[in-house]
Amino acid sequence: MAELEYWLWLTTRKGLGPAGALTVIDHFITPERAYYGEREDYDALPLPPPVRQSLLDKSMDEANRILGDCDRLGVRIMTFQDAGYPQRLRQIEVPPVVLYIRGRTFRFDEEPAIAVVGMRKCSQVSQVRAERFGMELAANGALVVSGIAEGIDCSAVRGALKGGGPVVSLLAGGVDVPFPWENRFLFEDVAAAGALISEYPPGTPHKGSHFNPRNRILSGLCLGVLAVECKPSGGTMLTVNHALDQGREVYAIPVGLDEECARGTNWLIKEGRAKLVEKAEDILEDFVELFPAKLAGLAPLSRSVAEARLSTPVEDKPAPEVREKAEPAPPTREIIPREQQKSRFTDDELAILAAAEKTALTADELVEKTQIPAKRVLSALTMLQVQGAVEERPGRRFYALVELLNS
Repeated sequence: MAELEYWLWLTTRKGLGPAGALTVIDHFITPERAYYGEREDYDALPLPPPVRQSLLDKSMDEANRILGDCDRLGVRIMTFQDAGYPQRLRQIEVPPVVLYIRGRTFRFDEEPAIAVVGMRKCSQVSQVRAERFGMELAANGALVVSGIAEGIDCSAVRGALKGGGPVVSLLAGGVDVPFPWENRFLFEDVAAAGALISEYPPGTPHKGSHFNPRNRILSGLCLGVLAVECKPSGGTMLTVNHALDQGREVYAIPVGLDEECARGTNWLIKEGRAKLVEKAEDILEDFVELFPAKLAGLAPLSRSVAEARLSTPVEDKPAPEVREKAEPAPPTREIIPREQQKSRFTDDELAILAAAEKTALTADELVEKTQIPAKRVLSALTMLQVQGAVEERPGRRFYALVELLNS
């Protein structure tokens, strides 16, 4: 039996949880030794009787099912005893015993990782700010870490992708279960350009009881946490409390005094629990000496570049009213001669640019029109947006900002 199966057997024991699994590992040293334990061995563990009883169930059916799902989905499994397991996570009070990773592998201890968190039901102004901070952090060498739910999380993730950097999303369910469903395309963008990470196996639905445990990992992987908008209580404040307990830096963006939804961030600043920040540089300057190779060239994006990449103007002006009809194309577009096209774009990118040259199309429509697999279409769209060759319009429709000259 492979060692990994023993880890999955242990972490799927009913009622055990991460803290209980670590208690078992402390006693038996390895999950394999725990698997072959007897009743009298388990009676010595400081665990409730029903949990000790669950260790007597030696069935590997669930472990084998999870392994099969991971193989099918291309999901890697990292265990607490793996050499690549982040030291940052080992230091938190209850580290995750197993992590499921879809996408790239990151050496988090070598990354200036910054979490960006906030409310799901947030103001338009804060969505703009989250996107701008995500973009500026990524463009200047930071690894942006967030959830991927609606509101602030989504905006920060989109900003990081537009900033040209990778992004990591921590999930409260399986890495194969988009949540909410409307974010499935963004879900695939993150998997292609960064990583989706969860301590829950594939197929696990996102549950309310999973979010706070998820939050301890989100803050634990990072050097600092930026709260964009939050109330005095709720998920964002729970993440901030985890960060403070873990010795992480906390940052907050101030919002108007009369804004009920921002009372939490303003309170954090007032009480000295968070550093007031107005731009990404205010955060990254704290870590330049620790990561000179990644952050030494710290320089904010020019205003023109930032405005071109963001979906909403940098000045935090309210977004224009969404109209049913797509906006007309710009009067002029950059023309790319045939001899330059292959050097600037991949074959997938060229096919998408050609398809979206006359009208804005959704990702599904692009898949149908180009016959390119969905994962490759989403990856290409991300890179085209970073290059400024495609823009996203209302309704998640994409339009080419360049014209391919083929004559």
